[in-house]
Amino acid sequence: MTLDDATFEQIVTAYYEPLYRFAFSLVQRESDARDLTQDTFAQLGRKSHQVQEQAKVKSWLFTTLYRAFVDSHRWKTRYPHVEADDAVNEMPAVTADAGDRLDAETALQALKEVPEVFRVPLTLFYLDQHSYLEIAEILGVPVGTVMSRISRGRAMLRQLMEDRPRNLISFDKLKRSVVL
Repeated sequence: MTLDDATFEQIVTAYYEPLYRFAFSLVQRESDARDLTQDTFAQLGRKSHQVQEQAKVKSWLFTTLYRAFVDSHRWKTRYPHVEADDAVNEMPAVTADAGDRLDAETALQALKEVPEVFRVPLTLFYLDQHSYLEIAEILGVPVGTVMSRISRGRAMLRQLMEDRPRNLISFDKLKRSVVL
């Protein structure tokens, strides 16, 4: 269907009110209903070639509006809007220097107890900051093996860390003192 300005104006005049009422019944807010209706007519302007006959414009408009509503509803369900002030009580309390502190001595001792086959990839990845590919080249093993060893080594280290008392020292001091 070719859509010139006069035809577009006729369609808007004929279907704006029923389309708006339908949108309002879905979203229950005037501003959202207006936006949904406007977006639907904007889509018609861009995609009028999809409508074969002018007689099918009404169903195309209502279908397009409904699909836009469903997409928007899915998005809002997946990514709900939460005001930061309302979520303060749900957020974890973190001190300003928490990122600078680590139970480094305990971590170092626990790391020494992890078997070498897992300790080396862990050290290369976390302390020396090598990529999986670089570690695979260094060790001469496939990337999947590196990933597996890091995952298993991390689980072993976590278990060892949970079994030890905490003794906090600087992370930078740990990095300088790591000797394998």
